[in-house]
Amino acid sequence: MAKKDKAVLPDIVDSAETLEAKMKAMRQAQKVFATYTQEQVDKIFFEAAMAANKQRIPLAKLAVEETQRGVVEDKVIKNHYAAEYTYNAYRHTKTCGVVEEDPAYGIKKIAEPLGLIAAVIPTTNPTSTAIFKTLISLKTRNAIIISPHPAAKKCTIEAAKIVLDAAVKAGAPEGIIGWIDAPSLDLTTQVMRESDVILATGGPGMVKSAYSSGKPALGVGSGNTPVIIDDTADIKVAVNSIIHSKTFDNGMICASEQSVTVLESIYDEVKKEFAYRGCYFLKKGDELDKVRKTIIVNGALNSKIPGMSAYAIAKMAGVDVPADTKILIGEVESVEPSEEFAHEKLSPVLAMYKAKTFDEALQKAERLVADGGYGHTSSLYVHPSQKEKLAKHAEAMKTGRVLINTPSSQGGIGDLYNFKLLPSLTLGCGSWGGNSVSENVGVKHLLNIKTVAERRENMLWFRVPEKVYFKKGCMPVALDELGTIMHKKKAFIITDSFLYKNGYVDAVEAKLDEMGIQHSCFFDVAPDPTLQCARKGAEMLSAFEPDTIIALGGGSAMDAGKIMWLMYEHPEVNFEDLAMDFMDIRKRVFTFPKMGEKAYFVAIPTSAGTGSEVTPFAIITDADTGVKWPLADYELLPNMAIVDVDNMMTQPKGLTSASGIDVMTHAIESYVSIMATDFTQPLSMKAVKTVFDYLPSAYDNGADDPIAREKMADASCMAGMAFANAFLGVNHSMAHKLGAFHHLPHGVANAVLLTEVMRYNAAEAPAKMGTFSQYPYPDALARYAELGRFAGCTGKDDNEVFEDFIARLEMLKEKIGIKKSIKEYGIDEKYFLDTLDNMVEQAFNDQCTGANPRYPLLKEIKEIYLKCYYGK
Repeated sequence: MAKKDKAVLPDIVDSAETLEAKMKAMRQAQKVFATYTQEQVDKIFFEAAMAANKQRIPLAKLAVEETQRGVVEDKVIKNHYAAEYTYNAYRHTKTCGVVEEDPAYGIKKIAEPLGLIAAVIPTTNPTSTAIFKTLISLKTRNAIIISPHPAAKKCTIEAAKIVLDAAVKAGAPEGIIGWIDAPSLDLTTQVMRESDVILATGGPGMVKSAYSSGKPALGVGSGNTPVIIDDTADIKVAVNSIIHSKTFDNGMICASEQSVTVLESIYDEVKKEFAYRGCYFLKKGDELDKVRKTIIVNGALNSKIPGMSAYAIAKMAGVDVPADTKILIGEVESVEPSEEFAHEKLSPVLAMYKAKTFDEALQKAERLVADGGYGHTSSLYVHPSQKEKLAKHAEAMKTGRVLINTPSSQGGIGDLYNFKLLPSLTLGCGSWGGNSVSENVGVKHLLNIKTVAERRENMLWFRVPEKVYFKKGCMPVALDELGTIMHKKKAFIITDSFLYKNGYVDAVEAKLDEMGIQHSCFFDVAPDPTLQCARKGAEMLSAFEPDTIIALGGGSAMDAGKIMWLMYEHPEVNFEDLAMDFMDIRKRVFTFPKMGEKAYFVAIPTSAGTGSEVTPFAIITDADTGVKWPLADYELLPNMAIVDVDNMMTQPKGLTSASGIDVMTHAIESYVSIMATDFTQPLSMKAVKTVFDYLPSAYDNGADDPIAREKMADASCMAGMAFANAFLGVNHSMAHKLGAFHHLPHGVANAVLLTEVMRYNAAEAPAKMGTFSQYPYPDALARYAELGRFAGCTGKDDNEVFEDFIARLEMLKEKIGIKKSIKEYGIDEKYFLDTLDNMVEQAFNDQCTGANPRYPLLKEIKEIYLKCYYGK
């Protein structure tokens, strides 16, 4: 079998053809490199860094000799920094294979290389930047091809060659680092276009070219670092730090200071310190104008001055200064682009401004950043105790690095004056500077991270009131705790006028009187409680200031009680925010306020149906707009529930029927909910069986069968606890809208929909299923059958048991007077059809819909409504 031809590496890259061949060979080398282990990569990284560090002095000399810019001694430091600090920062960083793993959450992150990187190297830092970029490429298993600046190609290529030779000797593939030997604009454009990613360092033109290449780019741009010296600063530290930074390599690091704004009260002292330390203040008039015209030519930085000494620049301008002058300082006023000193100068030339106030200094700095330094670096010298000034400065500066009491050249590149700022010679400027990153570029930017996410089931819960008391006659015993254990002083009772006038409140008031607990009562709750009613009650609550609230009644009184409790505890609440729908109650956008800080909430049901005494739900209607606000949050759970059937004995037949079938619907829907658990399902099962066994007698015999009454009270509470945690489904969503649009009693609305919704949910191949991590596949049919078997239904398989379950439910509905269709309740056909589309959309958007085992389509909801209206 013939061997695959090995790509040929050209000796010299000086044309489009040789560059294409070079990049092809490098891609093959990178594919091999991508298979290396972390141990292999770390060895290569170490040896390459060592080699570059050993050659730091020859490379510095070569850079200055070739470019005729900068300071040899400072370039030695830059080369040293690029090798040592880069290695130290990433020596233990995982860049191969699995770099992060959390078995508990099933998350694994795997690092992969980007491929072939095109690196554009500037003439300002030709060797140190080459060392930095090649090292971080090796650490990340990338190939890197360098396009050097034509004026610095010899030293840049030499730096890259030193790193390459050491890497290959340590085991890296040959040709993993490459370069263009004869750089040109065309070849630079080609290398950017044909690489996988661009690592560009240079001015705005180069960055723009990189970003317009069509390939992902990590680019940096020009800086125009403004410094402010506040009147609280240590003047010696500030001035000498600026000199130290501005003279470093003759100001060629792009983070170096370009201007200094000094508070008026210390201006003379600062100026004196600069002069004392060897800086030269250009005389206003001729000297200042000559330097102005030298640093900026035809609206752009004079390419002859970057990296030149202050003396050389002055000589160029025809200004006589001492040979050992450190910085040329021009005292100027304008921060507009028309002022030459307001621009980036990349040399030991500095603008100096005077500001009367800190705010004026900030305004100048903001403008100077806008003149050409967006996203790069800004600097402030201030006493560390001046937190307000520090915050104002950080807020105002649109720069990726905001340096405090720090030489900006050395401070901006990181790890020298702040050890959490990563070392880098490529400083991102973010969207402000047209860059993709705003931080110091490092190895993480040269990696693709694959995230392997294993299926996990989220933490579940079971939440009920702290105390649930039940048994015939238990109410006075349970209420006794308010006085004897909790030592409550004032109780506020919330109920409706029927219960109040018929003496249902008497036993509660008598017990409170016995314990010496002062009490008041609000008894104007309507069957469909309104926001206006709740506000009236909340006003009474605020005036009375109780430490206990007792809601006595059916679902309406308990819902109104919860709302009044909420308004009493938090009068600032916005119901539109509180009623915001959620997909997961734990992740909702709006966080409910903490309840129970003013009052303890007791719920006492007088009907067996809603289960509101143990649920976190409440519904309130705004009578002015007609908008219903359904609230759901565990902060609304009552603190104590008292289920005493003595309060339910005289329920009329209609209420017994409607509330009883509501219990059945709660139990069935919570059992097949996608959020049902082993903690909720036993409650649902027991509730279903109890309703089958006792609702007919409770309906027929009422108070004459106290056992049936008590069992229905228990079933209501159990079903409430089940759906308080598992939630409900589309049956309730649709019933809510039948009630809202056609005023069908809630339990009746549930009943006429129930079996049709069950048939819909039982489909083994639904169009869509509900979304929840613990719900793996459609299994509503099996759940219905399981529920049916527990209730006594039979059949040879799930389908037969399900059909028997449906049949028994239809028989139960008939026994308790539920009609066969919506139409039979006198709802006008035309009006029903006119409102149908609105009902469908609102039912789809109902909070209950999300937990349904079958995720409904709008047309499917419509079909169910029509079937149930006509009884087909």
